[in-house]
Amino acid sequence: MLNVGKIEEGFVLDHIQAGKSMDIYEHLGLDKMDCTVAIIKNARSKIMGKKDILKVECDIETLDLDVLAFIDHNITINVIKNGEIVEKRVLALPKEVRNVIRCHNPRCITSIEQGLPHIFVLADEEKEIYRCKYCEEKYSGKEFRK
Repeated sequence: MLNVGKIEEGFVLDHIQAGKSMDIYEHLGLDKMDCTVAIIKNARSKIMGKKDILKVECDIETLDLDVLAFIDHNITINVIKNGEIVEKRVLALPKEVRNVIRCHNPRCITSIEQGLPHIFVLADEEKEIYRCKYCEEKYSGKEFRK
């Protein structure tokens, strides 16, 4: 039986699709922060079969919820204070994401102006389709790059 101790202050990201925890770790910038992180991969789940879990000991305000919601809006966030869950947050798809995905249209201004941020706007919430703010190139996949 695996036993990962409880945290006093921080948050737990639960219901992460199995195998996605390292992507989330990188895109949230947890590798650049000075905080304790526990990554649990392929944990048994009655609902999902297998899931990943991230336990992070740092302030929830350091978390970019838009990036997290873009990666997977089905993730549950449990906010921990004094060793107890004080709040559960549910994510919604962000209306706009910056510098999470890149526009692959060679004629887009972002291909020429290297310093320009890559901004995608939610065009169809039901189908989870985003479009480039500048050229309206469609993005509907779940592969992303920073």
